[in-house]
Amino acid sequence: MYEIEFSSEALDDLEAFRKFEQQKIVASIEAQLTYEPMMETHNRFRMRPNDVAEWELRIERYRVFYNVETTVQIVSIEVIGLKIGNQLYVRGKRRDL
Repeated sequence: MYEIEFSSEALDDLEAFRKFEQQKIVASIEAQLTYEPMMETHNRFRMRPNDVAEWELRIERYRVFYNVETTVQIVSIEVIGLKIGNQLYVRGKRRDL
């Protein structure tokens, strides 16, 4: 079982969403990433090399970017955003990964 930790940036990202969206995102993170966070699925996959995170989790139109520390079994949530079309928005601003 992996422990889930949110970076301070990810917590700020989460606060930008409405309460029901926050609840949906956190519930999905806990359901999807507590066990086997590195198993690729339709909604969970390894990303191309970038400066943000190694993994992406899709939750409807929301995107969660995370890293996994296997030795200590920690999933570190780095960025949470909203996908509109092919653009990612984090706290209302367009962001490239």
